[in-house]
Amino acid sequence: MKNVFNLKKLIYRIIFLCSLSIFSNYAQSENIRITEEYRQRLSFNEDWKFRLGDTEGAEKNNFSDDSWRSIRLPHDWSIEGEFDEKASAGGPGGYLPTGIAWYRKHFVLSQTPQYIWIEFGGVYMNSEVWINEHYVGKNVYGYTGFYYDITPYIKSGENVIAVKVDNSIQRNSRWYSGSGIYRNVWLNIAHPVHIPQWGTYVTTPVIKDTMAVVALRATLENASQTTVNAVLSSQVLDADGKVVATKESEVSILAGKQHDDYRQELMVGNPKLWSVETPVLYTLRTAIKLDGKTIDQIDTRFGIRSLKFSAEKGFLLNGERVKINGVNLHQDAGCLGTAVPIQVWERRLKLLKEMGANGIRTAHNPMADEFMDLCDELGFLVMDEFVDEWMVSKEQTTAGYSLYFKDNWQKDVKNFIHRDRNHPSVIIWSAGNEVRDQMYTEGIDIVRGLVNLFHAEDPTRPVTQGDDQITAEPLPAYNEFLETLDIVGYNYAGRWRERAELYYTPDKILHPQWKMIGTENGSARGERGAYSLGNDKNVVRPTYLTGMLNAEALWKYTATHDFVMGDFMWTGIDYLGEARWPGRGSGSGVIDMAGFPKSSYYFYQSQWTDKPMIHIFPHWNWEGREGQVIPVLVYSNCDAVELFVNGKSFGEQRLEFPSYGMAGKYPLRDRPDIQETTDDLHLMWTVPYQSGEIKAVGKIQGKIVHTEIIQTVGKPAGLRVTSDKNTIRANGDDITHIKVEIVDSKGNMVPNANNEIRFIVKGEGQLIGMESGDNRSLNTGHFRYRDSSQPAVKEAYGGLILGYVQAGLKAGNITVEVSSPGFKSVSLNITSR
Repeated sequence: MKNVFNLKKLIYRIIFLCSLSIFSNYAQSENIRITEEYRQRLSFNEDWKFRLGDTEGAEKNNFSDDSWRSIRLPHDWSIEGEFDEKASAGGPGGYLPTGIAWYRKHFVLSQTPQYIWIEFGGVYMNSEVWINEHYVGKNVYGYTGFYYDITPYIKSGENVIAVKVDNSIQRNSRWYSGSGIYRNVWLNIAHPVHIPQWGTYVTTPVIKDTMAVVALRATLENASQTTVNAVLSSQVLDADGKVVATKESEVSILAGKQHDDYRQELMVGNPKLWSVETPVLYTLRTAIKLDGKTIDQIDTRFGIRSLKFSAEKGFLLNGERVKINGVNLHQDAGCLGTAVPIQVWERRLKLLKEMGANGIRTAHNPMADEFMDLCDELGFLVMDEFVDEWMVSKEQTTAGYSLYFKDNWQKDVKNFIHRDRNHPSVIIWSAGNEVRDQMYTEGIDIVRGLVNLFHAEDPTRPVTQGDDQITAEPLPAYNEFLETLDIVGYNYAGRWRERAELYYTPDKILHPQWKMIGTENGSARGERGAYSLGNDKNVVRPTYLTGMLNAEALWKYTATHDFVMGDFMWTGIDYLGEARWPGRGSGSGVIDMAGFPKSSYYFYQSQWTDKPMIHIFPHWNWEGREGQVIPVLVYSNCDAVELFVNGKSFGEQRLEFPSYGMAGKYPLRDRPDIQETTDDLHLMWTVPYQSGEIKAVGKIQGKIVHTEIIQTVGKPAGLRVTSDKNTIRANGDDITHIKVEIVDSKGNMVPNANNEIRFIVKGEGQLIGMESGDNRSLNTGHFRYRDSSQPAVKEAYGGLILGYVQAGLKAGNITVEVSSPGFKSVSLNITSR
């Protein structure tokens, strides 16, 4: 008996040692344990190998990738390169490299899954995928999510996935696209009877004060060989996780089939509506039960809200008229390229919200799914845009989506809609932007096909397109093209002839039935902190006065004409691309690439918010200009502002917008007469320059409500370093933003300081980028894969620079040391948990 026991121990030890040997061969592999749970959605971002350049045989399992770089997704290889005036992507692509690259990943499954698919958030572009040497498929468009059923190719033990990405055919984009697997990748493991990718569609067709109907249209798939009779079970959970409605119904799913028309309706009592101010979210939990056991379950977030679009009243949300104060956004984040951690977007969107923005147009492509989640949570109204080209190419893009449109548009549009149609933030679909097809008769059939497909896949939202050729010369857009759209979208409404003053009015007279929105119009622009008085020190020629007047005039028109639903100004944030050498990006935003507001930001804040505010510009450091008269400007939502220079009053200026007349009978008023001193939306004083202090005192109806001060500051003397959070999650993704200010001896930020800044990060985190917001800087500031023992170096701009520090996968301490030649270094301690 004892010998038998010892023999068993020996056998178990041999098995154990063999298993160690087996798994040691998978040292570079991710081990994935398949559980008995009904569904697993697993992050598939870890432990990838990467090589830039085309590589023969890289799809083979036995191909050696030992010499390849180890990386973690998301990954944008273009931002890792150097700026080059001769780059094939040119100015549109930000003068950064493109090319072909390969990704490979080894992973070990504890058992063969019953059903498994891989989901890509976005790959730019022309991606091809192999699993265990089996060719799975190709996806051309770089901005839509896509997925593949890989069940036939997967086995227990080690598996290999290889992905080829081809962004070598240039130029294919009018802005910086990035290159690579730049969004998240997920592995989905499910029962053969399951809800497939994007398989729930939730609407709220009936909304009353006391109840709302939540309608589900579900797609169910049966990948088994037997017809299944099951139960489709749904629960609505409120924001606190409490179940507020339930529904169950019997369903029959044929063997080997997928059906997309299983419907249920649930009734929610006393619904809390999703809105810009209170973006309340519910969750629909959908399950498939077989013999009383849950075999599949997913959660779908949604909001209860109603949309109405009127040719007379504009846009109504939940029955209330809302003016859309929108911005256009591209998807990059300066030094981070297009692989942008979601915490970076959270900081940026909150800044836009503080400005008073309530709308976002995803220019000119679908954004990441996580970005859309943020819009739901923060209460943004999204114009969700599909593409920049249809069949006709543009001058800047000889190799854009027009090469692929004919064969891919239906698949890509469906994926786009199915992914985003449950987001309450999405209120309008945009089928395209400034497509050349609008000027040709063939474009009428294309737009008709697109609108019909959008309506078929989501009949609850209207469709528009960013039209820049309405009454253009010599080739205007066809009226039949425009009238096919549910809403006519205007890019640069004041571009042609008398429209520079009249904007939408001529078309409203000719086409009173048209529903109108500004899809893209210029912002107040400007560079942060760049206030030039001209090169001649004897003459004041300020450059910071340009741009604002057009933006002010457009806003006055938009705000006072209800039939204009709103406007999406170009742009909310600066972006890479559309550059002129030696630049790297566009300065059209009201926030720079680092996420620092410009003066133009405060124009919109003065018009879109009610909390008393004042912004004074330019800065007051003009050594050598003593005695010269300098225009001092103020943006404010106060109705009166008095300006003091070194304690001396330069008088009070007053504005009122919209202006308000008499009420009741002549000459009575039901509010005080402001007696405005200007019809502009800014206030201006001309002040002889002398160093010192400028103070602006804001009043509303005679009461002081806000005071703002700027002053002449001294020479750079040190650094002030702060972080937006001192504790981050040890998940490999979380970010803390490190703000560095160059200050004088009194702690005042020096607005024209451009000192060199150095970062060293030690411990359980890494510096992934430094961004100053200077569009002329040819230091990419990208440091994700660098020797962390050496300092990362980049020049500040306008007294500021931002560092992005990302958590690792282990808990512990992170030390951030910031220095600059001649200054005392500053350290911050961050905890990763």
